[in-house]
Amino acid sequence: MNAVDRNESSRSGPRPPLRDHVANSVRRYLRDLDGCGANDLYEIALRELEIPLFAEVLNHCEGNQSRAAAMLGIHRATLRKKLRDYGID
Repeated sequence: MNAVDRNESSRSGPRPPLRDHVANSVRRYLRDLDGCGANDLYEIALRELEIPLFAEVLNHCEGNQSRAAAMLGIHRATLRKKLRDYGID
């Protein structure tokens, strides 16, 4: 556990990992389909995750795309393309 993880845990107790929240959301989405089929679920899930992820990281980095891209672990050009694709730019 790194220092950030320890600080986060000590402030509010142990937190479930992000994957647990994602799994719950996917489970709820599939349940809400109520038997209807879904196409392109992978693309839908990526879009629904990336849009708020990019928006929140950019906000955290005060709009600095270079810092946001570094934080996300992607190239700045990739971030800029995705922001343009999603209409976030």
